[in-house]
Amino acid sequence: MKSDRLLSVLLLLQTRGLVSASELAERLEVSVRTIYRDVEALSAAGVPVYAERGRNGGIALLPGFRTDVTGLTADEARALFVLAAQGAHAALGLDDALGSALRKVMAALPAPHRPAAEQTSRRILVDPVRWMSGPRAAVDVGELHDAVFADRRLLHYRHSGTDTPRVYTVDPYGLVVKAGVWYLIADLDGAPRLFRADRVGRAAVTEEPVVRRAGVEPADVWEELRRQVEERPGDVRLRVRVHRSRSDLFVRLHTGVLTGPPVPDQEAAGEWLLAELAVPELAWARSLLSFGPNLEVLSPPEARRVLAEAAAAVTELYAGNG
Repeated sequence: MKSDRLLSVLLLLQTRGLVSASELAERLEVSVRTIYRDVEALSAAGVPVYAERGRNGGIALLPGFRTDVTGLTADEARALFVLAAQGAHAALGLDDALGSALRKVMAALPAPHRPAAEQTSRRILVDPVRWMSGPRAAVDVGELHDAVFADRRLLHYRHSGTDTPRVYTVDPYGLVVKAGVWYLIADLDGAPRLFRADRVGRAAVTEEPVVRRAGVEPADVWEELRRQVEERPGDVRLRVRVHRSRSDLFVRLHTGVLTGPPVPDQEAAGEWLLAELAVPELAWARSLLSFGPNLEVLSPPEARRVLAEAAAAVTELYAGNG
């Protein structure tokens, strides 16, 4: 609706300052001509909005103009109180600020919407931590946060499985919290890299200004890195059969490497399912030992040998202890 779009234009100008007509058009998915008509409508309604011509021009509000917008719908009000990133605010030191902000929003809501918003905050809980993940050490992302917002280079980092930190100079784009784990997304020598915040020994912010790839946004870098993690090529194909009683757990744990859904093994009277896994190396097959006799690797023979050697080593360990 046009009224919603006019409100969106007003809010964008109020929060962003000078914004080009083309950017407003892209954000609101309309034509530039429509944006200029919306600006005329706002001006006719008494909003002090103006356009600057030229390469660095755009649309802006007169300095000092502010408006209190309370025209939230019921669903918009409820959405504000479903905090999909609970825990993120604490790591950034923003818990108190969040509580204060929500109280102010609650006070500004139209009276009919307040009960629904308050009920939503009590009835909808979001826990971003996975089941049985164990307690995590507190992560101080303050230095990373400072570097990201100051547009400065940094970093001192320890890789997984190593005790000796390595020093990198990286160009940070932003911070991402995924399933309760904080990551820094940055460029290293112009290539995107992902760094776990809990492995950062010390984030030393330098005086060097950040050097980012032109036109690349943090969301673009995260999407590229996410695909690299989730779409790693599986050079080794494991053909397995899993007992039907364990098939749900098997699929849940190995969705990322399954080449397709398990299918019934026609030679096993419906008790077993066949599946194929695309994994990075033969040694990966050892993780399947946790299924015990409820899963058998059928091929390749090299993977069966890896499993047999691992099982024999475990048997020898416990047999040796009586």
